[in-house]
Amino acid sequence: MTLLILGVVLWWATHSIPLVAPRFRAAMVARHGEKTWRGGFALLTLAIVAMLVIGYQQAEYEELWFLPWAVHLNNLMMLIAVGLFGASHSKGNAKRHVRHPQLLAVIVWAVAHLLVNGDVASLILFGGLGVWSVAAIFATNARDGAWVKPAPAPRKKDFILVGITVVAFAVITVIHGLIGPSPFPV
Repeated sequence: MTLLILGVVLWWATHSIPLVAPRFRAAMVARHGEKTWRGGFALLTLAIVAMLVIGYQQAEYEELWFLPWAVHLNNLMMLIAVGLFGASHSKGNAKRHVRHPQLLAVIVWAVAHLLVNGDVASLILFGGLGVWSVAAIFATNARDGAWVKPAPAPRKKDFILVGITVVAFAVITVIHGLIGPSPFPV
């Protein structure tokens, strides 16, 4: 459980740098360049994700709740989470309605997984990253001030996002079934 907790703490620490220490980030970018900063941050994030996965897999199962009815709700929420994550990179209209689609995607992902994983390790992993996303939304809003909605985009971009979301969800579902529990149990 220690590795899992350490991974969540490191996630919070590293991913909060732009919010709580923007001068540090700016100094590192000035010293090493944007590409080096992003590359190093990506490698560090991969290492943290590895810690989270290994720590989660090694944790003893200690059940807190069991909600068998939540499987289908989880799958619907995951489809929404994938769409929100895609919206954060899309040129469509979703960002006109949701200020922080990627952070909201993490919150939806976390809640969806907590519905079907009622154990201590899941509470630490999904709860920890979900709470971080809520905190990041508040911190980002405080830092950035009033929300200026983007200009409308062509509807075609929205249809493209829907198509990509469905395909990405299908791929994630297949991979999840291969490496972990199937999202669609028989």
